[in-house]
Amino acid sequence: MGMDKKIDTSRTWPKGYEPKEGEGADLTVRLGLMTNILNEKPEKKVNTDIFKVMATRRSTRKFSKNPVEKWKIDKILAAADAAPTAGNFQGFEIFYINDNETKEELVQAANKQPYVNTQLVLVFCMNPTRVKLDFPPKVIMKFSIQDATLAAAYSQLAASALGLSSIWIGMFDEDKVKEIIGTDLRPTSILCVGYPIKKRPAKQRRQLKELIHVVQKKD
Repeated sequence: MGMDKKIDTSRTWPKGYEPKEGEGADLTVRLGLMTNILNEKPEKKVNTDIFKVMATRRSTRKFSKNPVEKWKIDKILAAADAAPTAGNFQGFEIFYINDNETKEELVQAANKQPYVNTQLVLVFCMNPTRVKLDFPPKVIMKFSIQDATLAAAYSQLAASALGLSSIWIGMFDEDKVKEIIGTDLRPTSILCVGYPIKKRPAKQRRQLKELIHVVQKKD
């Protein structure tokens, strides 16, 4: 079934990633990103073993200058769109940082962590106004922060599946970040993605017996 190519002007597109009227096939992809990705043939460079993706994902602080391909960026954004959210209202927004000057400003806002300026930088923000559920504001805010966190996690796993590395930034001045990206929405994380200079092996984790706490009521 063909897609309507009319742009929804009320939708918040990733900053610097907004579609324009008349872009033809590219616009169709933007408007139906998830549908197109789900229907397309698997890419050779995609790791579809989700357990291997999770086991081999490592945080990277040294990225190469190699650019991230546009089709991979599309998949990373689509992964965020596929994340589960409260009531499927998607109470979050993504700001795609598309210029070095803004990235450098984010470096300063993020405790001068230099790896914030890498090839692909996404700022995930809460948008509780999207969550149309009849609950107290405190609960809606919790839903929204969970939505944004899940979306970022899905994007991070997608990046790993695509042969990329990433680092999740949680230490930053929220007010400075809001000013830099031009929003009143509260940022929850900055996801920095790119090609690593050197791939690192999987890191040892806790044993499950140390991690899992079984709760079972006695009969």
